[in-house]
Amino acid sequence: MRYFLKKLAVMLATLLVLSFLSFAAFEMIGDPVTTILGTNATPEAMAELRAEMGLDRPLFVRYLDWLGHFVTGDYGTSYIYRLPVKAMLGEKLINTLVLTLMGFVIAVAASIPLGVISARNEGGWLDRFLTVFNQIMMAIPPFFVAIVLMLLFGLLLRLFTPGSFVSYKDSPIGFLLYMIFPAISIALPRAAMTEKMLRTSILEEMQKPYIQTAYARGRSRQSTLKAHALKNAMLPVITFLAANVAEMLAGSIVIEQIFSIPGIGRLLMTAIGQRDVPVVEAIIMILAVWVMMVHFISEILSEAFDPRMRS
Repeated sequence: MRYFLKKLAVMLATLLVLSFLSFAAFEMIGDPVTTILGTNATPEAMAELRAEMGLDRPLFVRYLDWLGHFVTGDYGTSYIYRLPVKAMLGEKLINTLVLTLMGFVIAVAASIPLGVISARNEGGWLDRFLTVFNQIMMAIPPFFVAIVLMLLFGLLLRLFTPGSFVSYKDSPIGFLLYMIFPAISIALPRAAMTEKMLRTSILEEMQKPYIQTAYARGRSRQSTLKAHALKNAMLPVITFLAANVAEMLAGSIVIEQIFSIPGIGRLLMTAIGQRDVPVVEAIIMILAVWVMMVHFISEILSEAFDPRMRS
């Protein structure tokens, strides 16, 4: 319980510091009043709009006000569109999170069995093939994989229509089917790295004394690998996958552009260009909370499997 509370406190403190730094940074980047009214606006009009938007108050007061609203689910109002930020995010946030989650699931589902197979057949033709394939996948950026998949499966084989995004509100099945190839684009490089790491971790475990003891007791290589080595080899892999969630989120933002998915990545780029600070702050903090939660869960799981992880 102490370990859990300690990690929870660290996560909350990190989010608090990040929230203030991001708020202060984006508040200082540019004046949204100038963006809205233009440089030819009169000083009186600019002062009036600044007061209306609450920008005439001290930075720290505005931060505390924003933080109090944010933790209750009120993300403020867009400076540009004058709409609630929460309403603007809505479906876009779900699209991005589903895309990232599908990519994560595909990466895990592909990398773990392949890592075990590769380690079990160390030096064999399948192990050599997977090693070469992994090197290729790790060298290719996700956006290039996305372009290849779109050309091959979209334009040539016509398994889906590029650009014809299907909302989950209109067709949940159509939505998931459209998300498959974008998710694969995100997953392949991560799966390749995870498979390689798991293979290396298993082979290192197989050289440890407790494995040799199991051999001496008559256990086969396969049963020893499944019963002993795999569990311990998975610990660094869990941490590695959690550390890559942020990269997968960043990758999903790029993939959204290629497959024309209306996600928060496109909204974030637009909001930054327009100095729409409430939208930018809300997206950054939501993504930060999600990434930190994944790290938190991975650390708790690692500690549950191996109490030596406690610090």
